Formats: sequence, structure tokens, C-alpha cells
Amino acid sequence: MMDKKFARRDLLKGALAGLAAIPIVAIATRAEAAAAMVDPNDAQAKSLGYIVDTNKVDAKANPMHKAEQKCSGCVQYQGKASDAAAPCTIFAGKLVEGNGWCKVWAKKP
Repeated sequence: MMDKKFARRDLLKGALAGLAAIPIVAIATRAEAAAAMVDPNDAQAKSLGYIVDTNKVDAKANPMHKAEQKCSGCVQYQGKASDAAAPCTIFAGKLVEGNGWCKVWAKKP
């Protein structure tokens, strides 16, 4: 068994390098979250009629749609009603616009 001692200076350098990496990891995590928005042109989004703005829903194609129906008021929306975007249980691993809408909208109780 080898007994190797670390110099205090080397230990402090390693600790400072580790602390310096924390903001880099935080920035990378935020970038991933921002990139995880549902693309309205995605096959699943198109099949469910996902629109990023509930005011732009085609009334003829979706006669049951009402202007007050927004993702932020849907039971599938995993954020607060005031959040601009949040995860949706329908689109696993992706965020939807709070002002969006899709055909499976169901009012939160």
C-alpha cells in the first residue's frame, strides 16, 4: 500500500477548480431546459393540434376550443398558472408555453 500525501496547496487548487465548475454546470443545465420546448412541427404536437398561442387556434378545425383554454389552466401542465412555460405530462421531457393549447386540454380542478 502506498502512502501518498497531498500538499495543502494542491488540495486547495483542486477545490477551487471544482468550485469554478459549478457555474458552468448551472449554465449548461439552463441551456438544456430552454432547448426542451415542444416544437409545434413535431409529429406528436401536430397530431394533438398543439399551438403555442391559444388565440391562434383554428376555430373551424377545433370547434370545441374556447379562448380561455390555455396550457397553464390544463391538468397536464406541471407548473404554476403564472409560469410562462412548464413541463407537460403529454409531451414527456419537454416544456409547453403557458399560453399554448392542444386537443387534449382538460381544466384543472
